[in-house]
Amino acid sequence: MADDGLLQGVGQVSRQVRDIEASTAWYRDVLGLTHLYQFGALSFFDCGGLRLYLQQNAEAGPESVLYFRVADIHAAHEALSGRGVEFIQVPHLIHRHEDGVEEWMGFLNDLEGRPLAVMARKRG
Repeated sequence: MADDGLLQGVGQVSRQVRDIEASTAWYRDVLGLTHLYQFGALSFFDCGGLRLYLQQNAEAGPESVLYFRVADIHAAHEALSGRGVEFIQVPHLIHRHEDGVEEWMGFLNDLEGRPLAVMARKRG
């Protein structure tokens, strides 16, 4: 792939956990990560500009998802689709923060079927 600047770096890594409350406390209080926010069974931390996303799942496994930051998620979806990438979930709104900032994500798999995502933040 050409170095066209479409993907701007990894913005988020996810980890499945069995107990969101215990895990949130551990990552915040034991590891000392900055807790950004939590809603439901999802909890987010800042790791020096990289976001860690914990999701509760009784069958928690070791797989992580790489989330690539993009400036314009719809343009990235169009460009990647034009390169033959098949999206499992097209870009869609994930969460709207109180300040109006929206989190958008689209999901795809790599060649071996492992999960990847593109992500963008924008004003509503």
